[in-house]
Amino acid sequence: MDDRPLSECTKDIYDRHAAGFDRQRGRSFFEQGWIDRALADVPPGGAVLDLGCGAGEPVARYLIGRGFAVTGADFAPAMLDLCRARFPDADWRLADMRTLDLGRRFDAIIGWNSFFHLTEAEQRAALPRIAGHLAPGGRLLLTVGPDAGKVTGTVDGQTVFHASLAPREYRAVLARAGSPVEAFVPEDPTCHFHSLLLARRPR
Repeated sequence: MDDRPLSECTKDIYDRHAAGFDRQRGRSFFEQGWIDRALADVPPGGAVLDLGCGAGEPVARYLIGRGFAVTGADFAPAMLDLCRARFPDADWRLADMRTLDLGRRFDAIIGWNSFFHLTEAEQRAALPRIAGHLAPGGRLLLTVGPDAGKVTGTVDGQTVFHASLAPREYRAVLARAGSPVEAFVPEDPTCHFHSLLLARRPR
C-alpha cells in the first residue's frame, strides 16, 4: 500500500503503466489545431520541446513529421524507452518539469496533458522556469484546468492527480515571467473539452 499523497505518485504510476498508457492513448490527434497555433511562427527545423512527452504518440510524431528539431522530456524512464525505440533520431531527455534545466531555448514548448499533474505550488514555481526555456517569439502551449481546483484522472486504470490555478493567476505568473498569455480557452468544444493556455515570449 502506497501511503504517499496522490500528487507524489504520478511518476511511479506512469513508469509502471507506460505500456498500458501507450496502448490506450488516442491517436485521432484532435490536438492538432492548438499545436499548430503554437507552431505558427516556428521556422523550418526550429527547436520544439515536447514537455511531458509520454510515449511520443501522437504529439512528438507530428512534430518530427513536420521537420522540427524535437526534444522530448519526461520524468518516467519507461516512457522514454518507448520514445527512443520509435524515434531514435530525436533528442529524449530524462527531466522533471519542476526542476527543468535543459541549458537551451526553444521556438515552441508543448506541454500536452502533463503540466496539470503538478500541485498548485509546483505550478507556480515551475512556470517561470519553463517559460525561461522559450526563445524570443517562442510560444508555450499547456493543457490546464478551466479554473482553480484539484481533480483526478486515470492512467491505465490507476488514479492520478490533476490540479489547476485560476486563469487570472496563470496570466499573472506568466506576465511576470516575461511570457504573457495570448489565449486561454476553458473546455474548448473543438478540442475534446480540454482547457488550453497559450503564452508567448516577445521577440
